[in-house]
Amino acid sequence: MFITPAFAQAAGNAGAASAFTSFVPLILIFGIMYFLMIRPQQKKMKEHRAMVEALRRGDQVLTQGGIIGKVVKVHDDGVLEVEIAPNVVVKTPRSTIAQVMNKTEPAA
Repeated sequence: MFITPAFAQAAGNAGAASAFTSFVPLILIFGIMYFLMIRPQQKKMKEHRAMVEALRRGDQVLTQGGIIGKVVKVHDDGVLEVEIAPNVVVKTPRSTIAQVMNKTEPAA
């Protein structure tokens, strides 16, 4: 009775604007998380994948288990043979290599 048509129309437009503004903080939080967490992690995974693919015979590697050894043989199925002591060779998947300690020089 006491509400004029002009007030009724203004309330409808304000509700749509407030719904959009309530999503703006969520969008900003996702954007910040992407640039601070997701993107650097993807970059690190890409670098690790490239490092593992570039492994070759003679590289000294560190496994995720903490074993340091020298790559003796690289198999096509993703398995490496790593010599951890004289005449002691273990097979390990490529994905368990954490770091390459020393790279061998390519043959000329």
